[in-house]
Amino acid sequence: MGLSMDIHDLIRKEFPADPRHVHLNHAAVAPWPGRTIAAVQDFARQNQSGQSSCYADWLRQETRLRAQCCRLLNAADPTEIALLKNTSEALSMVALGLDFRPGDNVVSSDQEFPSNRLVWERLEGVELREVDLYSAASPEQALEAACDRHTRLLTISAVQYASGLRMDLERLGRFCTRRDLLFCVDAIQQLGALPLDVQATQADFVMADGHKWLLGPEGLALFYCARNRLERLRVLEYGWRSVESPEAFHRRGQALAPGARRFECGSPNMLGIHALSASLSLFEELGMPQLSGLLMQKVGRLLELLGALETVQILSPLAPARQSGIISLTVSGMDAPALQARLLRYGVLCAARDGRLRFSPHFYTPQAQLEYAVECLGRAPSDPE
Repeated sequence: MGLSMDIHDLIRKEFPADPRHVHLNHAAVAPWPGRTIAAVQDFARQNQSGQSSCYADWLRQETRLRAQCCRLLNAADPTEIALLKNTSEALSMVALGLDFRPGDNVVSSDQEFPSNRLVWERLEGVELREVDLYSAASPEQALEAACDRHTRLLTISAVQYASGLRMDLERLGRFCTRRDLLFCVDAIQQLGALPLDVQATQADFVMADGHKWLLGPEGLALFYCARNRLERLRVLEYGWRSVESPEAFHRRGQALAPGARRFECGSPNMLGIHALSASLSLFEELGMPQLSGLLMQKVGRLLELLGALETVQILSPLAPARQSGIISLTVSGMDAPALQARLLRYGVLCAARDGRLRFSPHFYTPQAQLEYAVECLGRAPSDPE
C-alpha cells in the first residue's frame, strides 16, 4: 500500500520519533498522538480560565464523541453508545443486568482475559462453559458445539489477548441469531487495530476501553448496546444522568433515558472525553481500512524478521484471516518475563502474557524500530544477567 507524503508527514507529526523507546505494547497501554496531548492541554487551560462557563461546549464534545464511536462501530444510532469507565464495567452491566435463570449457561473460551471470565463465574446457578478454541476444526465450531438449549449468551473476545487469535465474528453472529442467543463481544484487542462492524456481526453488546489500540486514555470505554436489547438489561446504577431529562433536577419519577445513556449514572469523564475524541479524529481522518492495512503490513514484516531467528517460536496464528496486531512468541531457553525485562534495557517495550512474549506494533510504528526490536531479541538470550 503506497502512502502519500502528506500521510507520512501526518504520522511523523502525531508520533515524533522517541530515541529512548520502541513501543511494541499497544495491546496493553498505548502512547497518545500529538493531537490528543494538545486536546488535554487545551481542556486544562479551559478549566482554569473559562471554568464552568465552558461546560456547554464540553457537553457538545461529549455528543461528538458518541457520534464518533457510533461511526467507528457502524452502529445504527449514537443513542446505542454509552460512555463507561472501562471494559470490565460494561461486561458487568451485561452479566448482572440480564435475567439469567438457574440452569442457564454462558459459552465462552478458556483463553479470555479475566474481565470476560470473572463476571460470568459469579452468576449464581449459571454455568460458564469455557471452550478450548483448538478442540474442533475451527474456534467458531468449538464454541458453537458447546451451545445447547440452555445457552443464553455467547461471549468472546474479538481477538485473544495472549495469542492474538482473531475470531470470525460474523459467523458467530449468524449462529447466535439463528439460535436466538445473545452475542457479547469484548472488542478491546480489535477496535482501533482492525475494523469492527456491529451490524455485520449482529452483536448485541460490544465494549472496549480507549487506552489500547484506540490510542486514548485509561478510564473511558465505549459500550454498545443494540437498541432492541436495551430493555433486556436491568440498570444497575442509578443517578442523575441515567434518566430521560437529566437537567430536570426536581422532576420526580422520571423514566430512564431512552438510549444507552441510561447506563451512565453520574458526571462524565470530561477530560477523557476530550482526549478520546481527539484520538478518534485521527482514525477518522486516515480511515480504518487504510490504518488496519498499514498495521497488517507491520505485522507481516515483524513475522518475517522473527521467522529468521532459529530460537524463536511464533505462537500466534499465521493464517491472514486469523492475524491481528498481536504477535505471541517464545524464545528457546528464556523465561518470558525475564526476556521482557532484558528487552526493556534496550528500550523495547513489550509484554509477557501467559508464558509468552507479546509484541503489538501499530500502524505508525517505523520499520526501523521493528528491525531494531528483533535485533535486540536475537541478542537478549546471551546477555549477562
